[in-house]
Amino acid sequence: MFDEKLQQIKAGGLYRHLKYLQSPQSAHVKMAGEDFLMLSSNSYLGLCADDRLTQAACDAIEQYGTGSGGSRLTTGSYDIHKKLEEEIAAFKGTEAALVFNTGYMANVGAISAIADKNWVIFSDRLNHASVIDGCRLSGAEIVVYAHCDPADLESKVTQHPGRQGLIVTDGLFSVDGDIAPLPQIVEIARRHGLLLMVDDAHATGVLGDNGGGTAEYFGLQGGIDISMGTFSKALASEGGFVAGKRALIDYLTNTARSFIFSTALSPATIAVSLAALDIVRTEPALRKTLLAHCAWLRAKLRAVGFAVPDHPTPIISIVLGRPDVAVDFSERLMERRIFISAIRPPTVPAGTSRLRINLMATHTKDDLTQALSCIEDVGRELGVIKA
Repeated sequence: MFDEKLQQIKAGGLYRHLKYLQSPQSAHVKMAGEDFLMLSSNSYLGLCADDRLTQAACDAIEQYGTGSGGSRLTTGSYDIHKKLEEEIAAFKGTEAALVFNTGYMANVGAISAIADKNWVIFSDRLNHASVIDGCRLSGAEIVVYAHCDPADLESKVTQHPGRQGLIVTDGLFSVDGDIAPLPQIVEIARRHGLLLMVDDAHATGVLGDNGGGTAEYFGLQGGIDISMGTFSKALASEGGFVAGKRALIDYLTNTARSFIFSTALSPATIAVSLAALDIVRTEPALRKTLLAHCAWLRAKLRAVGFAVPDHPTPIISIVLGRPDVAVDFSERLMERRIFISAIRPPTVPAGTSRLRINLMATHTKDDLTQALSCIEDVGRELGVIKA
């Protein structure tokens, strides 16, 4: 049975295999003993190999040991967990916050705890899989609105008058690199008395003057009821969080199953998140460098013939259509020691397979120039751009 299913996956150009790194997630990585230019990592600020984070982990192990020993509601809560939650609440401008083991668990746990079969959830068509799964687990009626389309959202909200409901959207979408039109979404939520949840996994540490995410980018820090984010991307650690009013956080502490029934993150991981958060708040030059890299590479890719959208984010997608073309493009880049992953269904809709480039603040202009040259060469080989 499984052999047949695997053959079907392979025939559709959707088979995946693991690649094993032998070094930190940095601008350059080691794989099979060779150097690759990494352009697919979510470590946007390049902090995974930062000595300050490594030292924070070592210091925490020295003080607390390795594992946490239990769930947060039994034996696994430490003072360092409390400190991180206080710091996140201050960072996001909310009353409180709650740390989950992953961003996936934060979304699934929060949405399924907040909504039930009597609710209606309005979800952007391109929301992350964890948002979709949380909506399904809640048992609520799910209404999908067109991607980043406030007019379609408004139309669908008005079809459910008086319903208890939630609007949920990614802040920075992880595949296309576009940003949700939060000002319009906030206005719709307020006018119709709906809760608003924003998944800011990819925006936290990246967007906003202080790295606070999409709400800060738009000056809407007080307009988001439920702010979700992760430590595993720009903050180079592990885990996710939900921030909001104290009553919301106390409620999730007592009802979110992915929080209640999981062993807590280790103190060392929490210490790394704290150290990274301090860097995000105090070193804005990292974000400025990152976004400057993004603007430069986008402009150069468009200049050589790639249809690349103009978004002010470190995620750049080159849509190729067929999965086999995306895989071939990625493999040819790998032969040139350029690590850019092919993104295929079910991560993206059928017919939109692509390369996704994720930039880091620690890339150099030489890195980007090398990548551009190789991407252009392969694009011409495959007929994606004119020879």
